[in-house]
Amino acid sequence: MHYRFWLSLALALILAACGSGDASRRVDPEQIQHLRNRQVTVQGFAAVGVGGVSAARQAAIDDAIAQAARTLADRDPGAMSTSEVKVVDEWQDQDGYHVQALVMLSAQKSCNAPYRKRIVATGFPAMNPYQISGTETQDLFGGIPREIGNLLMERGDFIAYNLTDSSLYVRPDLAPEIPASGGFSGNVILDIAKRHNAQLVLSGIIRDFRVESTEYVRGAGVLAELKSAMRDYVGRRSIGIDVFMHDGFTGALLFQHRYTDSIIGDVNLPSGYNVGSERFEDTPSGHKIGDIVRQASQDIADLFSCYPFSARVIRTELGRITIGAGAQDKIKVGDRFMVYSAGFADSAGLGYTDPIGILSIAEVGPSMAAGSLEQNARTLVRPGDWVRSFTIY
Repeated sequence: MHYRFWLSLALALILAACGSGDASRRVDPEQIQHLRNRQVTVQGFAAVGVGGVSAARQAAIDDAIAQAARTLADRDPGAMSTSEVKVVDEWQDQDGYHVQALVMLSAQKSCNAPYRKRIVATGFPAMNPYQISGTETQDLFGGIPREIGNLLMERGDFIAYNLTDSSLYVRPDLAPEIPASGGFSGNVILDIAKRHNAQLVLSGIIRDFRVESTEYVRGAGVLAELKSAMRDYVGRRSIGIDVFMHDGFTGALLFQHRYTDSIIGDVNLPSGYNVGSERFEDTPSGHKIGDIVRQASQDIADLFSCYPFSARVIRTELGRITIGAGAQDKIKVGDRFMVYSAGFADSAGLGYTDPIGILSIAEVGPSMAAGSLEQNARTLVRPGDWVRSFTIY
């Protein structure tokens, strides 16, 4: 009798488990509709121009994505960024190039960043140097940009170079403006980027690091005496750090953000404490600065991980074009890049010109890669010109 009872109970538990498993596999109809609202099949078109069929194909895909974004935004305002694009059909006729694509958008910012972008980090001068006393650490100037670069390197999407012993800003109060000095009209950002073969230039200033005055304590009595006795140990310090990112090919300001916070307690940063070190983070001031460094690196990564990759042409010989980027930048044989003429942009920062053609990579070294132009190139490529990635689907 007891045997039958326990057997029946065991069977009941097994059936209940199976039933719950079936329920867990059921698909919510609302979820299905939500997914359908975030995908659409569209057609894109582009005329075949000087860039040839490859450029027209990419332009047609971009046109399809733009149409999908408008359609899906009407269906679901929460859909913000392209998460998946699949070309299901494509053809060319006398009018141009056509593609039919399935596009899905996501509320989360995401992209496939196949290349590592090079950043050169410059120093962050203090707008009011007297706010950092001689008995405190002097590493903030170079340590803040150095640690932002280190955190970006750890993500795997960037290569950071340190130029943190120098600053872009002779007048930090005017940053991010860089006034011409000594009659020199060249662009210092483009010069730094070219010398260090970087795509992006990180800069910033320490706008505020002020300790509030403790010379005067309001009131009388025991409480005022206690405040007076503790004012050398418990204080308040404000922090304001401006972070900028410039494009190394055009000089354009791509990112500008001010990070602020305040410290209550021990506001001192002892001499010899380097930004990013454990003992630096253990201090109240160091921990707040560390939080700003981490937030700034996250904001930069969110914006520039999906930013198109660019590299300079460093040598041309008998149709063989060598660019200043290679395996460490995640370039592979068979990759293709749009080629642009520098023109007068090196000195004036005029920006991207019309494309010359498409470079197909045939050889890849650690820090350089080489290839040749595909057909329909507009003109000869020269050292100082640059290449720029475009998405292949």
